[in-house]
Amino acid sequence: MALQQKLSQRLSQRLVMTPALQMAIKLLQLNKLELEQTLQQELVENPVLEDRAEAGVETEVQREEANGVEVAAEQPAESTETSPEDQIVDNLDTDAFFEKFFDYQPTTPNMSEEREGPTFEATLTSTPGLIDHLSWQLEMTELACDEEIVEAVLGNLDESGYMRASVGEVAAMGTWPPLDVERAVAAVQELDPAGVGARDLRECLFLQLERLGLADGLVVAMVRDHLDSVKAHRYKEIARALHVRLTEVADAMEVVRALNPKPGQQYSDESPRYITPDVHVKQDGDSWVVAVNDDGLPKLRVSRLYRKMLDPDSGISPEAAEYLQDKLRSALWLIKSFGQRQRTIGKVAESIVEHQQAFMEHGLAALRPMVLRDVADDIEMHESTVSRVVNGKYMHTPQGIFEMRFFFHSGLGHASGADVSSVSVKEKIRKLIDSEDSRRPLSDAAVAKRLKEGGLQIARRTVAKYREEMHIPASKARRRIG
Repeated sequence: MALQQKLSQRLSQRLVMTPALQMAIKLLQLNKLELEQTLQQELVENPVLEDRAEAGVETEVQREEANGVEVAAEQPAESTETSPEDQIVDNLDTDAFFEKFFDYQPTTPNMSEEREGPTFEATLTSTPGLIDHLSWQLEMTELACDEEIVEAVLGNLDESGYMRASVGEVAAMGTWPPLDVERAVAAVQELDPAGVGARDLRECLFLQLERLGLADGLVVAMVRDHLDSVKAHRYKEIARALHVRLTEVADAMEVVRALNPKPGQQYSDESPRYITPDVHVKQDGDSWVVAVNDDGLPKLRVSRLYRKMLDPDSGISPEAAEYLQDKLRSALWLIKSFGQRQRTIGKVAESIVEHQQAFMEHGLAALRPMVLRDVADDIEMHESTVSRVVNGKYMHTPQGIFEMRFFFHSGLGHASGADVSSVSVKEKIRKLIDSEDSRRPLSDAAVAKRLKEGGLQIARRTVAKYREEMHIPASKARRRIG
């Protein structure tokens, strides 16, 4: 069979990731702080962009405007023909794009090496970490052991203050005698906070009891011989084993609860994470007002000076004109994508407030179940667009600041026929446990029974799941004596 060459026409559709669409997706996924950094970086890299809010020196164009020369306010210099690139910008349908490109994951924006320094307030103080606190104490202490070994011991402490390397492992680091390492560990254990340098929980609690002057007695016996029963709150088992009354065990347990199982965490040097809301929600009479937070964001526009330079009679070189045209297109894409981002966030926030008005007025107990499709159908956008908007964005409400994703939860059936949000169910469980008798705490089955009496259909295992998600111990661990 001979091979033949033929020409044929075929019509096909292809998804093209244009720079404008990449910019639109990237800006939509950024939170307010990230957006502010990105826009400031674009202002530095693109000379055609400028911040209209900045009060600068009067430019030549502004002087001409003051003398009566007419200059276009916000549009670039008009030309007789529209380039294909400008047609792409004008006809950009971002909503339609988000419906198709929901699998696209943009990379982190390229940030310049030049960054603004910290604020003056950020340089005033720095919180010392655990190692800094211990080193400061060692500088004022006469050590009876090798200082180098002590530094090796400090280097093997974790953030909770526990020593994670054995004596043999530390000794192998510098070929030191194990006895010298033991002396160094003992020197570290004499420092503040009490319990630092311990190798396990039992030793940590012992060190704290010794610092309190409790070298023996019931509490020491409980920690030394019955630590598992102490953690499980098995009071009767401890009383039988130590031949003491139940009330004595209860009193000793109060001493154990006052001890710190992670003494080093109080010196954690982790910096706080500040949240800037992307949306503010306020009540105005009987209606709710949603405002997208623009504070601190630059007011972008195309520079009038560079628009004038693009005039055919300006006399700039073809290379410079091509460079400015490229920067002008990038600026237009950024301005349009930024405006689209703000409008999309506003639409999603308004839809959330419309669905969750009861929560805005009454709090968690009135939170309604809601899924992404509810908002997507309301604003006629794809679910992936809504998911991008709510991820990492925060909303300031009368009930506090919440991530926008917080308002999307599954529902549980209620006798009234209306579903109840899983978050409001957790709140009900928390209130029931907070009001229980500590001597007879409610089991998961008892909590489920009380919720069913209130019309909420819920299984015992669901109660246990929600309780664990809220980090509430089981009923045995919550039991108190006396």
